[in-house]
Amino acid sequence: MENTAPHYQLIEKEMIPRLQFGPDDVLQDKEQKVKRQHSLERASLLGNGYQGKVELTFQVASGEVLRMQTTIWQADKEFTTIKSGVTLPTHAILGVEFF
Repeated sequence: MENTAPHYQLIEKEMIPRLQFGPDDVLQDKEQKVKRQHSLERASLLGNGYQGKVELTFQVASGEVLRMQTTIWQADKEFTTIKSGVTLPTHAILGVEFF
């Protein structure tokens, strides 16, 4: 069976400070927002305990969807902090994939 999932550009975490994020949450559904927060908290435990990486998919202000592989150090409803102390707004995150 062919994988038809979209392939978004993979970027390095060092690019995050140069990106602009929109003011609105990229997720509309309350259930999706709860799932995102749960996944980010789980990823934070994994990152702090085992330096485990996840793949974040997120959307920037232009509407472009990007992804990066990183370690999550901390996540709350406002901001998500990744390796090297870089932060991005939690409302810009579309999904968290564990591998």
